[in-house]
Amino acid sequence: MEQKNQNGFGIKSWAEDDRPREKLLQKGKVSLSDAELIAILIGSGSRDESAVQLSKRILASTGNQLSELGKLSVKKLCEFKGIGPAKAVSIVAAMELGRRRRTEEALEKKKITSSASVFELMQPIIGELYHEEFWIIYLNNSNKVIEQLQLSKGGITGTLVDVRITLRKALEVGATSIILAHNHPSGTLKPSEADKQLTQKLKTAAQSLDIKVLDHLIVTEKSYFSFADEGVL
Repeated sequence: MEQKNQNGFGIKSWAEDDRPREKLLQKGKVSLSDAELIAILIGSGSRDESAVQLSKRILASTGNQLSELGKLSVKKLCEFKGIGPAKAVSIVAAMELGRRRRTEEALEKKKITSSASVFELMQPIIGELYHEEFWIIYLNNSNKVIEQLQLSKGGITGTLVDVRITLRKALEVGATSIILAHNHPSGTLKPSEADKQLTQKLKTAAQSLDIKVLDHLIVTEKSYFSFADEGVL
């Protein structure tokens, strides 16, 4: 727990102004640095460094990017001296809550108004994955999201995405249009020939049911490629 260790690096042993919990209570959450917030999660450091110093070291290993910190597994975090399974789990859980909050905020907007709004909706779901996933977003005639469906996982080819399932679902939920989205873990935003062929295959099949394919987004961690915006739909 929060007992003072041999070199006085437990949070309770710090000067009051340096205690992140007290700082949060007195000055508000926005006054804390990322390292101080993580220090609250882990509670204490090691014999050699304070919780904040340990947190700074962990952040430095990710280029001080919380998005990169969110990708670290419990096993990877435990490689840092001073981080055991309990502390690692606390960090991973906090990062996951942050990711889910972003997803909820995107869903609250519901109405799709542009490719950027599709990116906001899908990036928290597939933008940071290490494998490919292909999703369909089903919309009503006001371009409001009815439902999202994962169609494939692990790759993108015409054989992995079932057009019949895609369109059957569209009819079931009463969708008048759909948007395709998949991620590129490599970070490249250039559509492959398979991407283009699958888009046309779905577009042609949907037209026969009077369902529009409004866009196809390739999503990466920080950006996206829109078939509609680039005029290749």
